[in-house]
Amino acid sequence: MQIWLQFLTQWLTLIFMLIGLVGLIVPIFPGLIVIWLAALIYGIAAGNFGLKGWIIFILITLLAVFGSIVDNIFMGAKTRQSGAAWISIWVSNLAGIIFSLAFTPLIGLVAAPAGLFISEWIHRRNWRPALNTVRAMIVGWGWSFVSRFAIGVAMIGLWMVWVFT
Repeated sequence: MQIWLQFLTQWLTLIFMLIGLVGLIVPIFPGLIVIWLAALIYGIAAGNFGLKGWIIFILITLLAVFGSIVDNIFMGAKTRQSGAAWISIWVSNLAGIIFSLAFTPLIGLVAAPAGLFISEWIHRRNWRPALNTVRAMIVGWGWSFVSRFAIGVAMIGLWMVWVFT
């Protein structure tokens, strides 16, 4: 591969990875998948899938899968710890997904905790415990973001090891 094309490929890959990393701020944006896809496309475009490339790409893949699961673990665990019913968690997830697809991800971000609050309020007939479950869900979102961001940084770091060593 010509040096200018290699340089361009590396920079474009890094730009897309950084878009994925910044996109992690929005819970519905698949930032880790964007980072993973950028690594995959880089490997194909650069023809850089030697033994080292495959090992690092497998590690990047495992991190992407784990990072996608950790989101639900933190949010669901914190919400359950606050006493929320499983049905309320499912209502919250569905509200977030449906409103994100029907309107915008920003509306989905509002719809998920609203769905949790309404479901818990109906379930408990008391707004204070329902509000506590929403607080717990938001704390879970925060921990989820921190962990997914760290995983995204690790994925980009692995890609850099792949490319520059």
